[in-house]
Amino acid sequence: MSRVIPLHPESGCSDAPVLRERGQREVFCGLTGIVWLHRKIQDAFFLVVGSRTCAHLLQSAAGVMIFAEPRFATAIIDERDLAGIADAQDEIDRVVGQLLSRRPEIKLLFLVGSCPSEVIKLDLAKAAQRLSQRLLLAPGPKVRVLSYSGSGIETTFTQGEDACLAALVPEMPVALLQNATPSLLIVGVLADVVEDQFIRLFAAMGLGPVQFFPPRRAGAMPAVGPATRMLLAQPFLADTARALEARGAQRLEAPFPLGAEGTERWLQAAADAFQVDPLRFEQAVAPARQRARHAVAVQRPRLAGKRIFFFPDSQLELPLARFLSRELGMVLTEVGTPYLHRAHLASELALLPVGTFLSEGQHVDQQLDRCRAQAPDLVVCGLGLANPLEAEGLTTKWAIELVFSPIQGFEQAGDLAELFARPLLRREKLAGAGPATALAA
Repeated sequence: MSRVIPLHPESGCSDAPVLRERGQREVFCGLTGIVWLHRKIQDAFFLVVGSRTCAHLLQSAAGVMIFAEPRFATAIIDERDLAGIADAQDEIDRVVGQLLSRRPEIKLLFLVGSCPSEVIKLDLAKAAQRLSQRLLLAPGPKVRVLSYSGSGIETTFTQGEDACLAALVPEMPVALLQNATPSLLIVGVLADVVEDQFIRLFAAMGLGPVQFFPPRRAGAMPAVGPATRMLLAQPFLADTARALEARGAQRLEAPFPLGAEGTERWLQAAADAFQVDPLRFEQAVAPARQRARHAVAVQRPRLAGKRIFFFPDSQLELPLARFLSRELGMVLTEVGTPYLHRAHLASELALLPVGTFLSEGQHVDQQLDRCRAQAPDLVVCGLGLANPLEAEGLTTKWAIELVFSPIQGFEQAGDLAELFARPLLRREKLAGAGPATALAA
C-alpha cells in the first residue's frame, strides 16, 4: 500500500509531497553495524546471539581479520536451544564465561539480538542485567554487559548503530547543573581520522569542550545534561537522539557534514550556538573548505547533468542527494529513504531542489518499475539489487560502501564525490572496450 503525505514548511523540498510505501524490502539487518561499531569502541565486544546465517553475514561483511582477532562473534542457536533441551540463559552464561576467559581485556560486552533470538523470545535484556551485576561485583577486571537488537525484521541496517548507542545512553554520567558550562557532544560513529579532523577544526574555532559519542574507550563516556548541545553526525540516530534529549541535551539543527557545503553548515551550527566570532570561524574553516571545493570540482565534469536514482537503504540518501545536486550538478530522479525523520532532516529538505521526488519506505517491485522507466545514469542501491540492475544495463553504486567509508568532513569531500564518479568511469571503460576485452575485464 502506498500513499502520499505532505511535508510542511518553508523552502526547497520542505513542503514537497512524500510517497510513503509499504511492501517487500531489500535491506541488510542491523547486525551489519557491528562492522564499524567494533572498530570505534576499542575495548568493547559484540556477541551476537543468532544463527549460522548471522555468523556468515558478519564474516562476509567484515572480511577476514588476519593480524588481529575481531571483537565480535556469534553464539549460535542450535537445535538443543530451539527444542528447549538446553536452558538458553545458562548457555549464554557459559558462552560469556568462555569469551571473557579468552579475552580478559574486554570492558564492555554487548549481547546483540538477532531475528532468530527474537523469534524464540530470548530475553537478552534479562541476561545482560544478570551478567553485568555478577561481573561488576566479581574480583578482577570489571565488565559491563548491555544488550540491543540488531534484528532485521523491522529495521534497516544502519539502525543497528542507533540501537547500540541508545543502549549506551543510560551509562553516560550526569552533567551536574552547578557546573553547567555548555559543552558540545558529537553523536554518531565517525572514523578516527575524521574525528581527529573535527577536533582540530573545533580547536581552531576556540570551541569547547567537545566530546564524541560513542567514545573510543568504554570508560570515557561523556557526561550529558541540560547544558549539553549535540550535533548529530548521522541521520539515522532517532532513538539515540530521543534518549539524549530525555537527559536534557539540546539538538542543534544542521545539515549533515557531507561535502564542503554540508560540513561548513554543520560546523556553523555549532559556532552559532557557542557564539564563535565570525572572523575566527572563517579563519578556522577557510583552508579546509577551499581544499574540499577544489577536490569536489575535479569530479564535477563527469557527474554534472547525470541523472541519479536512490533506492531506500541507509537513511543517508537525503544528505547525499543534497551534496550531489548542489555541489556536483547531478539531477535527482527519485530519492528514496527507509525512514524520513522530518525534524532531523529539516535542513536537508530545505536545500534539495524544488520538485525532487521523495519516497519513504520500500515497495521494491514498484520502485524497480519507476527506476527502469526513468533509466537513470546511476542507481544507488543495496547489494541484492545491484547485480540484476547491472545485467539490465543500468550503472549502480553500492549503498553500503557509503556507510563503510569515511565520507564526513572537508577532507573526505573529494573522496565522496569520487565514489559516485567511479561506477560511471567503469561503465565508460567497458563501453569503449571491444567485446573480448570487456569480457576479460
